[in-house]
Amino acid sequence: MSQQIDDDNDDEGALSPLPSGVKNYITPGGHKKLQAELHQLWKVERPVLVNTITWAASNGDRSENGDYIYGKRRLREIDRRVRFLHKRLDIAVVVDPALRGLCLQVFFGATVTVGYEDGTEANYAIVGVDEADLSRGHISWVSPLARALLKLYEGDTTKLMTPVGMVEIEVLCVRYLSLE
Repeated sequence: MSQQIDDDNDDEGALSPLPSGVKNYITPGGHKKLQAELHQLWKVERPVLVNTITWAASNGDRSENGDYIYGKRRLREIDRRVRFLHKRLDIAVVVDPALRGLCLQVFFGATVTVGYEDGTEANYAIVGVDEADLSRGHISWVSPLARALLKLYEGDTTKLMTPVGMVEIEVLCVRYLSLE
């Protein structure tokens, strides 16, 4: 029984934690993605699963009924994720980077081209914690790299401590694009 209580109270904080006392900044695209996931779970997956669990429960002995056991487990997972999404969307502050216009300083929503000491360049979009995806170059605004870049201007340099040591990076270009 205590395992079930522990499962039900887990709010997926380890997935993408927000520092306490800060706003949950998010781009319009990220906000739509969270809303779509919430809709999919609540309006599509959950009703089908409830019907399956109801059917499985009507078959009798629940202790050896895989549809019932795994259905209930999946239902707890869905309900936990739905609670998490509701909380995140309730505190979300949607910021559209495309509305910032011409700005050469790095703020939330900026797409920044940085140059490294070894001559390589990389593009990063500074986004909300729930939409970070390094494979797409989207980094969370609370990540160490984003924190180092925030409030810098084109041409500014900064140092960043990485696992391989201190690295100097230069802001080459700052753009504010729609990140849909």
